[in-house]
Formats: sequence, C-alpha cells, structure tokens
Amino acid sequence: MSKANKTIGWRIGRTLLIIMGILLLLLLALFIYLVQLSKIEPPTITDRSADQLQRTEVSDSFYYLNNNWFHVSRSGLYELYVEGKPYERGVINGKLTKELVQRQEDHFSAQIEKMIPSTFYRHFLKYFIGFFNRDLPNQVKEEYKAEIYGVSQAASEKYGYIGTPYQRILNYHAAHDIGHALQTMALVGCTSFGTWGSHSRDSSFIIGRNFDFYVGDRFADDKLIAFIKPDSGYGFMTVTWGGFTGAVSGMNEAGLTVTINAAKTDLPPGSATPVSLVAREILQYAGNIKEAIAIAGSRKMFVSESFLVGSAADQKAVVIEKTPEALDVYDPNQNYIICANHFQSPELSKLPSNQEQIAESASAYRYKRVQELLAQAKENTVEQTINILRDTRGQQGADIGLGNEKAINQLIAHHAIVFEPNKRLVWVSTAPWQEGQFVCYDLKKVFSLRGLKEEREIVDSSYLIPADTLMQTAEFKRFLQFRAFKQRILDGGIVAPDSIVASNPSYYHAYVLAGDMAVQLKKPAEAIRYYRQALTKEIATVQERKSIEDKLKKFGGN
Repeated sequence: MSKANKTIGWRIGRTLLIIMGILLLLLLALFIYLVQLSKIEPPTITDRSADQLQRTEVSDSFYYLNNNWFHVSRSGLYELYVEGKPYERGVINGKLTKELVQRQEDHFSAQIEKMIPSTFYRHFLKYFIGFFNRDLPNQVKEEYKAEIYGVSQAASEKYGYIGTPYQRILNYHAAHDIGHALQTMALVGCTSFGTWGSHSRDSSFIIGRNFDFYVGDRFADDKLIAFIKPDSGYGFMTVTWGGFTGAVSGMNEAGLTVTINAAKTDLPPGSATPVSLVAREILQYAGNIKEAIAIAGSRKMFVSESFLVGSAADQKAVVIEKTPEALDVYDPNQNYIICANHFQSPELSKLPSNQEQIAESASAYRYKRVQELLAQAKENTVEQTINILRDTRGQQGADIGLGNEKAINQLIAHHAIVFEPNKRLVWVSTAPWQEGQFVCYDLKKVFSLRGLKEEREIVDSSYLIPADTLMQTAEFKRFLQFRAFKQRILDGGIVAPDSIVASNPSYYHAYVLAGDMAVQLKKPAEAIRYYRQALTKEIATVQERKSIEDKLKKFGGN
C-alpha cells in the first residue's frame, strides 16, 4: 500500500473513531437525560406523625389502626376502611395492606418479565416510561400525590432498580393509560350498561359492568374492596388492588357511580392526569352528573376514555366521553344506557378513529349483544344484570367459543360489579372472574363501622347472588384446559394441535393456536387446514382476521 493510501486510510479510520466517539457521547448524554427525567421528587409533607402509627393484629384476617380496619372476607375478597387527611390515609392504607401492596408489585413485575424477557429492554422500558411520565407529578392533584406518597411507604425495597417507592407507585397509576395507548390496535374491551324507570322492575336504578383489565391471573386474586372516608368530599367505595388509590369502578355516599371504558386513542406525546385519578376525583367530589362533567372537563387526559356516570340525584346515567383534545356527553334520552369501547356522543362519535373502532373491533358486536339481552329483560333486576354480565354467547345466542372478545363475558375480568345507587347497594364478583358468587355491600352500613375493633363479616348475606352454573359444565372444564394449553405454549411447551381444538372447538383462536403449533411441528398442510377452519368462526377483530389470512398466504393456502 502506498504512503498516500495509508494516509487516507488513517484519516478515514480516525474520522470513524471520532464519529463513534461522538455517538457514544450522545448516547451517554441521552441516558443521563433520561435518568434525570425519570426522577420524581415526592411531595413535601409537613405533618408526618402518621408514620409512627402501628396496626393491631386481631387475627391473621383482621387488623385495625385507630378508626381504620382491614378484613379478609370468607368470600375471598379483601375489605378496607380508611379515613383522614391525604397523607395520613395513604400511610394507614399502606400499613393495613402492606402485604397486598408488595404482592401486587410482585405480580405486576412477574407479568412484565413474561411479556419482556430481556433485562436490557425492561431497563429501556423503565427510562421510556420515565420520559413518557416526566410531567406526571404536575398533572396530579397535591391531595392525591400526598396520599400516593403515604401508600408508597409500604412498598418493597427490592424494586429499587426501577425507581423509588413513590416513583413506582405513582407511575403504576398511569399503567392503565400506557397499556391502553400501547395496545390501542387490540383493545381488550370492557362492557357496562344501566337501566331505570320502566326498564327496571319497581323502577329500580341498576348499573352493571365488567372490568376486563388483564395483567395475569394472580393480579386478580387479591381484589380489594376499599371504603374511603376522606376529610373532604364524599365517602366512597371502589374495587381496587394493593397500592392503587385511583378508581376504575365505584360509588359514593351520594349515590353517584363511575366506571371507565377505554376508547380508541393515538399514541400520546406525554403524560397527563391518569384516567383512574379523574374517576377518583369524580367519585370524591361529584354529587350529580353536572358536577361530574365539570370535573372531567377540568382535567387533561392523554388517552381517550368513556366514563359511565350514574346519579341517584338525576335518576339516570350518561357517558362522559373524553379525548386529549375534547369532551362530549352521550345522554341516551331513554330508560337504559350501554357503553362498550366506542364513542356515541354527537361530536366524538364522528371521529374517524371512532368509526374505525366500530368497524374493526369487537366493541359494536358486544354492544348489540347487550341490546339483545336488555330487550329480553324488559323489567331488569340485579339478578338479570348479573346474568348479562356473565353471558358468554354471541349475537342471537351463537356459540362463539369461551374467551371470545366479542362476548360480554370474556372470562378474563378483574371484577364485575353491579350498583343500585338509590339504595347505596353494590354487588362485587368473587373468583373466578364473574363466575363466583356476587356479594353485596350496603354503603350506609359499612361506613357506620368506623372504629371497628373486632372481626366480623360486613357483606349483606341476604342479597347474595349464587355462583354461575357454567362452572359445573363440561364446556367450562374444557375451557380451563384450553387456558392451560395456552400457558404451556407461552412457556415454550408443545401441545398436540387436535387437543387444542378439542378444548375450545367453537373458538377461532383455538384453531389459530393449533395452526401455529402445526407450523412449529413442521406440518404446514395441517397448519393450513387449521387456519382455514379459524376463518369459518366468529373472529373478534378485523386485524386478527387479516393476521390469519396472512399466515395462510405464507404457507400457500388461500
């Protein structure tokens, strides 16, 4: 090589090293920037006397602390009563439910590890969420930051690599929103509805909902029925989990109910007030629909959501529909209301994204199925409401397989709940999903148990609704086998394709899994047969149908 060429080569090499050095410095600067952004300082608390409080353990299923108490019901549900100022009630909540707070974080972290096996990508996700939620503290009321900070004192120290306890617990309140945004093309759909006036027996006002938020089976094991008596606003109840102070389903002392349903949304540019904290604020401070609308309108959100709000004061329910840019209200002007995962209000229903949601998701199908069942329940009751929430069939009673997203009951619910706002009664499902018995709580009676010091059952046994008879059927037992097969496949195991299909023969996804397994077993002809059979079944979404068609093309089918 000539001296000139060596000189050119040396210069190119030096330039490349300089470029690489600059890139490494930029990456380091980005990393430092993300680390700094992911840091969230806790609120300043002037009175921390609650830190010194200690719970009294009466038994392994009942604790109390001053006027607050925690109970494990015979139904398997956990029950909590907490009162006081924001930081105080947060600390007391954490002290009474410490085991639940830590266990739920274990469950949540285990599910994240399943979804994202790579340690590197999990750490990257941490900084992505930190960047995404960089403005979160500015979007949360001081009252709720103080309460969350109080609860966070009970969090485990073993997840310090993710963030401080306060950072983690605060960020978990945005988990619903982030999960909603990231899987916007494949929403798992919640369903809610209500009847009143002539559509209910004795003109009862009844609202029911399924909360289909799935973060693994263990996440739903420790449902917490929380009764909160804050120092300002109304006392209220919610169905929640350890460490979570927001609301997804609840009713307050004024007979106002709130449930949330995700709608189609674009990936947002950054954080805003988590949906659950908007719902919580409505529960705590709204006594009627007008006040609920005002609160929802005062908060910026970064995902699209529907709030079904029922009001004893107004004797009806409406859906407050909200996007990051706009708010509209759907008033059915009739004696029933239905809410799935698409907008119905005059303006937001016209959005192109909403029209796409109606055309391509399972939302409209479930909506029509509720309409069918409400037409049959002309004088609706609590029992009929629960039967609708438990319905696993398709339109006109079609067998669409157990677990289908087009069913009202997809057999994944964290909980199902039914309210009678006029009577301040609420029924909550017990495991599994909404198949177990529904137990009833009387808000007026529970709030009178302030200062409870001895263990007792607080459910109203006279209103107990028995478990679903579906659980005694061979079909249900096969479905449990189907779920076990799915888990084995996720864990990298092998299952005979025909066994998968036999476990849930009316469900399109059973044939998809069988086809995928046949591909793994290097049997493309069998895979094509299973994929073709899947296309003859009731497929939940347009996207899933396209995915099956693409698999067929890949292996020479048509």
